[in-house]
Amino acid sequence: MNLFADIRALTVDALDALVADGVLPAGLDYANVAVEPPRDAAHGDMATNAAMVLAKPAGMKPRDIAEALAARLLADGRIATAEVAGPGFLNLRLEPGIWAGLVDGILSDPDYGRGTLGQGVKVNVEYVSANPTGPLHVGHTRGAVFGDALAALLEYAGYDVTREYYINDGGAQVDVLARSVYLRYLEAHGQEVQFADGTYPGDYLIEVGEALKDKVGDAYVDEAEEVWLEPVREFATERMMDLIRDDLKALGVEMDVFYSEKSLYGTGRIEAAIKALEGKGLIYKGTLEPPKGKLPEDWEPREQTLFKSTDFGDDVDRPIMKSDGAWTYFAPDIAYHYDKVSRGFDQLIDVFGADHGGYVKRMKAAVAALSDNAVPLDIKLTQLVKLFKNGEPFKMSKRAGTFVTLRDVVDEVGADVTRFIMLTRKNDAPLDFDFNKALEQSKDNPVFYVQYANARAHSVLRKAADMGVKDPVTPTLTDEAELKLARTLAEWPRLVEIAAKGHEPHRIAFYLYDLASDFHALWNKGNDRPELRFLNESDPLATAAKIALPKAVSVVISSGLGILGVTPVEEMR
Repeated sequence: MNLFADIRALTVDALDALVADGVLPAGLDYANVAVEPPRDAAHGDMATNAAMVLAKPAGMKPRDIAEALAARLLADGRIATAEVAGPGFLNLRLEPGIWAGLVDGILSDPDYGRGTLGQGVKVNVEYVSANPTGPLHVGHTRGAVFGDALAALLEYAGYDVTREYYINDGGAQVDVLARSVYLRYLEAHGQEVQFADGTYPGDYLIEVGEALKDKVGDAYVDEAEEVWLEPVREFATERMMDLIRDDLKALGVEMDVFYSEKSLYGTGRIEAAIKALEGKGLIYKGTLEPPKGKLPEDWEPREQTLFKSTDFGDDVDRPIMKSDGAWTYFAPDIAYHYDKVSRGFDQLIDVFGADHGGYVKRMKAAVAALSDNAVPLDIKLTQLVKLFKNGEPFKMSKRAGTFVTLRDVVDEVGADVTRFIMLTRKNDAPLDFDFNKALEQSKDNPVFYVQYANARAHSVLRKAADMGVKDPVTPTLTDEAELKLARTLAEWPRLVEIAAKGHEPHRIAFYLYDLASDFHALWNKGNDRPELRFLNESDPLATAAKIALPKAVSVVISSGLGILGVTPVEEMR
């Protein structure tokens, strides 16, 4: 059930009728015809831009189209008024019974709002993808929450979604991890060690060093690096990934696929990807121009193997192989995305930290080239998170040594609060996370405000059941506060589609706050006006009609929180 889609379909039918009557010319494109809430709620329940977008191709004045369309729409029993506004917008009011029918529809359909926009399109959402060198930090937390909510949103909108984590275990940083673990291993054997600059001194590696000792005894003590580097690297990576999986689980994040960067090396996968580009004439030997601005002292022109990424919108062509024959960091990333394309995904989404902004154009160019522009890649950047507690910046984690971990945040406020707060800003906007505000029981705390609305709704339903009223009946909605709440409920399917199309899960959090606000407003109004209260002990039938609205609110809030990965609460404790 999608009331906005229904009225848009009615509008299109009316336009077709105007074409059949010769009022409008044939062949008009309705793609940009929209039915949406008016900017000012006082103007009506819905508004359509049909006359505005069709005026030029029809060769007519917008108001003339709007007036003809209004007459057609008024013939339908759902439309109470249709008024032309401004240059040609058409404001619509629906018959009051429509809103009661909407509430009935929500209560009869537990999947209200779940869409078919995706039509089973296969989407790969890659997120987190942190180096396996330590616990996840607060920046990873935001990326994890955003990516997970986006994946859930797309599933809710009908897409076939795969959640994927790219393990960056093929680079030099994993060798540094191995050397750091080896120092903890020696420490476990009673030796004094020194952590050089560039190693990982965090306490989280103490238990890894001890576990390595338990596994191999003293086999690596005083041995040369070439003896122990590879096995320690594999052992440390596996232990770090276990830690990362546990961190993600604490946040309520579960991946479908963990893909190892290391699996690309020595398997011919990188070579196959580059060969595919070479076959398209996109690989060549060349010398790049020097960087713009101040020239680095160590820069010198040298011939490299380059990818023609400028053919696909990049600023410069990108090296894929160094002059010494080694692959650049870009080459395995090309191979990884080639693998995604080869697995049959129709769309790719990567969630990167803000520091990867310079990588966006080259990755989009690579995927466009590899897929012949058939597979779109959307890269979402998550901006920084600043943590505050008691008005002061939140201190770094002693266990991690250098940063605040995901576990620090979850242990402080819980996974549900963490997830909701992380989605109260658009992904590319900085986020201030105040631990005191996150636990505050007030309207200023959005997660509390939404959960409180759901708890209030369930409280009403429990009390009604105690009165012997278990099932709601069709409501009669007359007061403006009731109608406003119903209008907001009507927007849910439309909001899901908008958020899914834009890859913007924060819109769900914003919508839930607005819905909760409308519900609390009606609740407060009932404190002054008894006829608006949900419970009437002397009139079970009136109660059965009144409880339909809070039950519908709970249905939608629960669905929305489910997308965000937040557990709805039925009682506030």
